[in-house]
Amino acid sequence: MAEQESDQEKTEEPTAKREEDARKKGDIARSKELNTVVVLMMGSVMIWMTGDRIFLGLWSVMENAFSIDRATLFDPMATVTTLELFMQQALVFVAPFLAAMMFAALAGPIAMGGWAFSADAFSPKASKMNPLAGLKRMFAVRSLVELVKSLLKFLLVLGVMFFVSDIYLTEFINLSQLTLQAALIRASEMMTLSFVILCASLLLVVAIDVPFSLWEYKKKLKMTLQEVKDEMKQTEGRPEVKSKVRQLQQEMSQGRMLEEVPKADVIVTNPTHFAVALKYEDGGSSAPIVVAKGGDLVAAQIRNIALSHGITLVSAPPLARALFYTTELNEEVPKGLYLAVAQVLAYVYQLRIATEKRWKKPTPPDSITIPDEYKKYANRTH
Repeated sequence: MAEQESDQEKTEEPTAKREEDARKKGDIARSKELNTVVVLMMGSVMIWMTGDRIFLGLWSVMENAFSIDRATLFDPMATVTTLELFMQQALVFVAPFLAAMMFAALAGPIAMGGWAFSADAFSPKASKMNPLAGLKRMFAVRSLVELVKSLLKFLLVLGVMFFVSDIYLTEFINLSQLTLQAALIRASEMMTLSFVILCASLLLVVAIDVPFSLWEYKKKLKMTLQEVKDEMKQTEGRPEVKSKVRQLQQEMSQGRMLEEVPKADVIVTNPTHFAVALKYEDGGSSAPIVVAKGGDLVAAQIRNIALSHGITLVSAPPLARALFYTTELNEEVPKGLYLAVAQVLAYVYQLRIATEKRWKKPTPPDSITIPDEYKKYANRTH
C-alpha cells in the first residue's frame, strides 16, 4: 500500500490543513533574492538620503576625538567617559540607518510568506547531517537553478558596473582637483548612486526568483489523491469530529430558535413533553408560523421563556404532537390544522381582551379536535 502511494503523482492542490501544518513547522515560501535585494536597496537609499549627514556627523565626532586635551587623555576615568560620549554621538547619526536596515531585514520575509515562528525549524534533524542527503541536494534541480541564478547575477552586476564606471570615469579622475573634504563628499555621492543602480539591477533577478519560489513551494506541498482522502478521513471523517460538529450546529440552531420564543403569540403544549410556539400577524402570512418547537428539556426551556415573557400556554396534547411532527421552523402550519389552531388563537385573543378590560377570563378550550390523518401522532413519544 505504501509503495502504491509513493508511486502516485502529486497532482492535487494542497489543502488548507496541509498549508497550516507546513507553516507550523516553519516551512513557508521564501526568496533569498528578495530578502537580499530589499536589504541592499534600503541600505543604498538610506545612504543616498542620509549619507551626507552621517559622514559629516562622524567627521565631527572624529575631530573631537582627536582634539582631547592632555589632562583628559591621562585621566583613566575621564578617558572612559569621553569614549562613551563619542560612541553615543556616533550612534545618534547612524541610528536611523540601523533602524531602516532592521526594518528591511524583517519586511522582505514578511512580504513573501508572512510572519511565522516555529521551534521545530530550530530542532536538530539527522537528515540534515546525512552526507548522502547533502550530496543529493548538491545535484538536485534546486542547486542547478541556484547556480544559474548566481551566474546571471554575476554577469548582470558586472555589466551594470562597467556601465556605471564608464559614466563616472572622467569625473572620478577630476576629483584630484577638489579639496579633500569636497572630493570625499563627491566620491561618496558617486559611490552611493552607483550602489543604488547596482541594487536596482538585481530587481530583475527578484522578478524571476519570487514567482519561481512560489511555484516551487506550491509544488512541494502538492498532494496525491490518496493523501487528500486520508486527510479527510482524519479530520471530517472521524466520528468524534462529526459528532462535535453536529452538536455545535444543534446548539447554535437551538439558541437562535429560543430567541424567537418571546415573539410568539401562544405556546401549544402536551403539556410536559412537547411545546410548539406559534406566531400570527394580521395582514401578514395567510396562516400562523411555527417559530420554535421542542421536546422534553427543550420544551421546558420554551415554556420557561414563554412564562417569563407573559406568553399564553395552551394545553392541547393532540394538536401539540401533530404540530411537532408535521411542521418545520419558520413554516406555516398545515392546512388540515387550520381549524384547531384557529380555536387556540381565538382563545388567546379573548384572553387578552378580558385581561385588558378586566373581564372574566374565558375558559381554555378543552375539546380541540384534529383531522383523522393527524391522529396517528397522538401516541408517539418522539
